[in-house]
Amino acid sequence: MFERPHGGERAILVFVTLANSTNSEEEFAELARSAGVSIVFELTATRDKPDPRSFIGSGKLEELSELVTAHQAEVVLFNHLLSPGQERNLEKVLQCKVLDRTGVILDIFAQRASSFEGKLQVELAQLKHLSTRLIRGWTHLERQKGGIGLRGPGETQLETDRRLIGDRIKSISKRLDRVSQQRNLGRKARQQAQLPIVSLVGYTNAGKSTLFNHLTKSDVFVADQLFATLDSTLRRLVLPNKMRLILADTVGFVQKLPHDLIAAFRSTLEETLQADLLLHVVDASDPERQLRIEQVNQVLTDIGAADIPQVLVYNKIDRLPDCQSHCDRIGNITKVWLSALNDTGTEFLYETLADQLSSGTNHCKVRIPVNAGDLRSDLFENAVILQEQYADNGDSLLEIQIATQHLNFLTKTDSRLQLVKT
Repeated sequence: MFERPHGGERAILVFVTLANSTNSEEEFAELARSAGVSIVFELTATRDKPDPRSFIGSGKLEELSELVTAHQAEVVLFNHLLSPGQERNLEKVLQCKVLDRTGVILDIFAQRASSFEGKLQVELAQLKHLSTRLIRGWTHLERQKGGIGLRGPGETQLETDRRLIGDRIKSISKRLDRVSQQRNLGRKARQQAQLPIVSLVGYTNAGKSTLFNHLTKSDVFVADQLFATLDSTLRRLVLPNKMRLILADTVGFVQKLPHDLIAAFRSTLEETLQADLLLHVVDASDPERQLRIEQVNQVLTDIGAADIPQVLVYNKIDRLPDCQSHCDRIGNITKVWLSALNDTGTEFLYETLADQLSSGTNHCKVRIPVNAGDLRSDLFENAVILQEQYADNGDSLLEIQIATQHLNFLTKTDSRLQLVKT
């Protein structure tokens, strides 16, 4: 009987081109390197449709088996999603570990998760993926429990493992629900402050975290690799015109992002769903940047964020010859060209943010009585104070820029606030 082998670091990549396939060979190789394997060979194949038993067909499978032996490969990575039966059949013939595209991405996420919530999210996605694959190479799980006191009818080891995995999934889901509730409390506090939320989205390794660090003076982990950042980070940002906003750095997207990951990271992705504006960061030096934009937009559609206004931010222009920072506005589409690494073109992004977010704000003058210190404090916390003067009786005369919703709330609930006509 076949026992599932232990995984290793020497890897053979199998890149299969199917009819109407858009998978990138270079991207999959980068995913494999991000997972920490050493690529010893890359096998390519072209098929009209996958073989139901081995995905690549008997001829290619024989060639692959010889390559595994010749290169002493310990793991074979496929650039497509394999069924549990296909993985089991491939491992029987190859006598080594086989992972599909989803398995590779899950492995990267498992290595990169650092926060308590991130680790729970990755474990949940792994368990959901594993629950459909217990039957494949794990023949020991099909054997009935034996030994004194354990003979006779009862559940098989496979059934026991399925039940234990199901219990663990329920436990993690409950813990994530509690974390999500804590996130909602923080989100409600930000909503009460009436600060607009701007979320950075984009294809993985487009430079979102570098831009986030540059704008907010933070130190979020940055590396030239796929999925360097998994956990969302929020920081307050003050624009040159003194407008305040919340900037959120989120996990990068990738082509065919596994549905289990989308479901597991729902609380993290809610930061995107709650955003007033999306900064869609694009690697300007990527020859397939238009395809990457379409793939990110597809993920945004999948999570229900397609209708949120977007600004396209073409990053990494320092890698392009003779490309200058600038801003294009064509209809409802705004494109900003910059380099977060070289601090080039940031002023165009600031102008665009101020322009995009100003529609929900009011520019006005108000009068606050001298004894209304709490009201004055509220305005200094939740509005942009452009100018302050004092009347003869000590009242404050403020020129402010404030969210329309918050101004309406104050005028209805606090009679001490007086609007000054200009």
